[in-house]
Amino acid sequence: MPRVLVVGSANVDYTVALSRLPRAGETVSEGTLLVARGGKGANQAVAARRLGAEVRFVGCVGDDASGRQVREALAGEGIGVDALLTTSEAATGTALIVVDAEGRNQIAVAPGANRLLTVADVDRRAPDFAWAEIVVCSLEVPLATVRRGLEQARRHGARTILNPAPFPDVGVDFLGLADYVTPNEGEAARLAGRASAEDLVDAGELAAAVRARGATHAIVTLGERGVLCDGPDGRLHAPPFEVRVVDTTGAGDAFNGALAVALAERRPLGDALRFANATAALACTRRGAQPSMPRRDEVERLLSS
Repeated sequence: MPRVLVVGSANVDYTVALSRLPRAGETVSEGTLLVARGGKGANQAVAARRLGAEVRFVGCVGDDASGRQVREALAGEGIGVDALLTTSEAATGTALIVVDAEGRNQIAVAPGANRLLTVADVDRRAPDFAWAEIVVCSLEVPLATVRRGLEQARRHGARTILNPAPFPDVGVDFLGLADYVTPNEGEAARLAGRASAEDLVDAGELAAAVRARGATHAIVTLGERGVLCDGPDGRLHAPPFEVRVVDTTGAGDAFNGALAVALAERRPLGDALRFANATAALACTRRGAQPSMPRRDEVERLLSS
């Protein structure tokens, strides 16, 4: 089995589906509520596990009912949670999500316990980094902790994926520790200090500008335009899969979890990107983050259709 270690956040998500997104100062009623687990790190871990990887998760939750539910849910998926810490100093992370009829969303997050995951906590998990083939990190935990996670991965010979989301105001100065950096278009534009891409040619230039900041491969996710990668062997475009979009929440996390699995399986990069695109597309067809993560047989069916 592929061995994937995820360092990141774990939240409880409160998602309201509405006919349209509210404007500033406006209340839109008649929505429906979904309460589920989320957090970029935990979503990525669930995605990788449902696709057949052995997964361990490094994170932090509060000493509260939500934290216990998060732990139980991850363990129930078969994810190793020995490195999921519990703190009494902050509540479990919480996300408030609004989704419109076209699947577009607005998200507000209270990170809570996620911000208490420390460099020392990562250092104590050195055996997990030695075990992993792929280490995936995102930015809902402290940047110093993310940096140390990538350093530990490099020290133990694991390949690294950095999902630079949510993008911090202070920027990211450790792309050189990432074998694969996976921003969306807006995050890539901020990383590169450029405008968003108008077409695939622009997207290629954007990916190249991100890669110039140190990452071995820059993989820019472009939504309905697919994915554009710039790497040592040149540029590669992976087209999207057409699906009926219900909720885009967690699609990027599905992509990253799937990419980790495919890379651990030693797939060629083009195949890995196609596998990740299919996984992300299926995640858009259901509500919620973790509830939307597809299983391996579903992805294989879409790939063969």
